[in-house]
Amino acid sequence: MNEPSFFIDHIPIEGDLILAPMDGVTDLPFREICRQFGSAMSVTEFINALDVLEDHPRYHQRLAFTPSQRPMSLQILGNKPERMLEAAKRLVPAVNPDILDINLGCQSKNVTARGAGAALMKTPEKIAAIFQLMKSHFNLPISGKIRLGWDEDSLNYQEVARIIEENGGAMVAVHGRTRKQAYRGQARWEPIGEIKAALSIPVIGNGDVRTVADIEAIKKITGCDAVMIGRAAVGNPWLFSRLDREDVPPSVVHETCLKQLSDMLDFYGDRGVITFRKYLKAYLSPYSIPREELLPLMKSKDPQFIRQYLDAFFNSDSIR
Repeated sequence: MNEPSFFIDHIPIEGDLILAPMDGVTDLPFREICRQFGSAMSVTEFINALDVLEDHPRYHQRLAFTPSQRPMSLQILGNKPERMLEAAKRLVPAVNPDILDINLGCQSKNVTARGAGAALMKTPEKIAAIFQLMKSHFNLPISGKIRLGWDEDSLNYQEVARIIEENGGAMVAVHGRTRKQAYRGQARWEPIGEIKAALSIPVIGNGDVRTVADIEAIKKITGCDAVMIGRAAVGNPWLFSRLDREDVPPSVVHETCLKQLSDMLDFYGDRGVITFRKYLKAYLSPYSIPREELLPLMKSKDPQFIRQYLDAFFNSDSIR
């Protein structure tokens, strides 16, 4: 067993790179691939508390994980502390996660319009109530993922991070943008360093980490305990092995594409082909494939067609 890089409460984390939770992206098959390449823990896509209480069928698949993905963090999204607690009471015994994570960073309008995700940063008292309730009911580390604030006029990241720690939070992950920025502009890493300096619990840095050099830069600037990698991992899960995409041999890309397609067909059934296409586009993006060649691939529902294309493409003289 390796020496842990840090602990989230009593949970040892072996490694300093973590796949960030992303709605519609970090499903079981993709988490599995990133874990194999070095992601130190796994976080589910957010589970909407309302879906749990109404027993909506769509959330069950988002809870699935394999034992190899532990430590596993279950992320809950909601806008009412009591409702989130009730959802967690149903989920925790059924799922047995290692960590419970509170979504305080989702910037989607569908989420923030009803006061959830990053909108909770406008009501720090609610954040305090959520952490108090969760901590008093579960013998689990409770963590939170935040942004810098709602907009430039409300950069309350220090206040919110402190509230998380003071109310029993065991870790905070910080995306270096405001909600208003969404994913535009440049992520700011210096505020993450301010949070790290002010807290005694682990702080995870997130935002615009696209290369191995970025990993080292954000760690140096912030002193963070680990780095969360989000969008850059789609198309380069090898970043968790500290490999830039240009350093990954085409044969490995080929093998990974086929494995993920197979895993997604196993997990989703026929729908797995359609779900896989966004990953496939990212995997193939460095190769400058002509649009007229790529388009049929991106519209295909036939896994055999995709496999045959990949075999021919990666075995061609031009790519080797």
